[in-house]
Amino acid sequence: MSEWPIDPPIKPMEARVRESFPSDEGWAFEPKWDGFRALAWSGEPRLDSRNARPLLRYFPELTPALEVLPAGTVVDCEVVVVIDDVLDFDALSQRIHPAESRISKLSVETPAELIAFDVLALRGADLMAAPYSARREALVPLLDELSAASPAWHLTPATEELAVAQRWFEEFEAAGCDGIVAKRVGDPYEAGERRMVKIKQRHTVDVVVGGYRLHKDGDKIGALLLGMYDGAGELHFVGHCSSFSAADRVEMLDRFRRLEANASFGEEARRPEMEHRWSGQRDRSWRAVDPVVVLEVSHDQLSGPRFRHASRFLRWRPDKAPEDCTLDQLDRPRGVAIDEVWGR
Repeated sequence: MSEWPIDPPIKPMEARVRESFPSDEGWAFEPKWDGFRALAWSGEPRLDSRNARPLLRYFPELTPALEVLPAGTVVDCEVVVVIDDVLDFDALSQRIHPAESRISKLSVETPAELIAFDVLALRGADLMAAPYSARREALVPLLDELSAASPAWHLTPATEELAVAQRWFEEFEAAGCDGIVAKRVGDPYEAGERRMVKIKQRHTVDVVVGGYRLHKDGDKIGALLLGMYDGAGELHFVGHCSSFSAADRVEMLDRFRRLEANASFGEEARRPEMEHRWSGQRDRSWRAVDPVVVLEVSHDQLSGPRFRHASRFLRWRPDKAPEDCTLDQLDRPRGVAIDEVWGR
């Protein structure tokens, strides 16, 4: 018989993205952590990803942290890696590797930690039907206990004051947080449902078009490949943009075909990948263009000096010189370190 009052696997409660903070009453706010969402289960121990896949194989150093969970306890948390007082998603992503020797090496060099923000079950009691406020009240003393037993555990800050959350939105970005999550204080935990709200950081930058990929139909642009210049004048690939209408894609293909060149991104610079382990058999071929077209885009998270996700097209910038589109636009803002965030 299971020690838990709920049976795995369970999909975590999700969030929908909004551009602004909810302004009505009855919300609690927490930092949005830049890591891997996970459910931590007592006993076995067990660490499940958002898609209910086992994560513990990739993070063996977290086994002692899971072993201190009281029997019958399930915690909603984020797996993160901290380097130089900042969350480092690139280092975290490197931990998902097929080679056990590589996993063992990185578990020492870049150990992961756990940030708890909800509790689904506690010492055999099912808390999923309880309101968020009651679950938070149960989570705080639990994390006092867990963090005393294992330095890998941390409690996420939370506030019901909108002004404080808005201040955190600005201050915590330097530590690697990429927004705020809002939860209704009276809501139960609804697995797999988008009951929360996330307000994500977005930034505007100017970029140079260094190439393009064809649409799968072959008669229009699929995506523009974007670049920024380093201090030595080399163009580095920073990401792509594909938020165009069908009509614009057709018109753009004619425009950029006339600009095709032998090269655009620097020989020693970051270049678009032809393939990687996540792309499978998908065609990732691309064509270089003369880097003379500038556009303004917005982006959310960064992975090193590149956009983690597709950027959003905002406008063409014929008034902007390509060489003025430099990588220093991606410099992380200064602010509090991650230890200060945990201390709130």
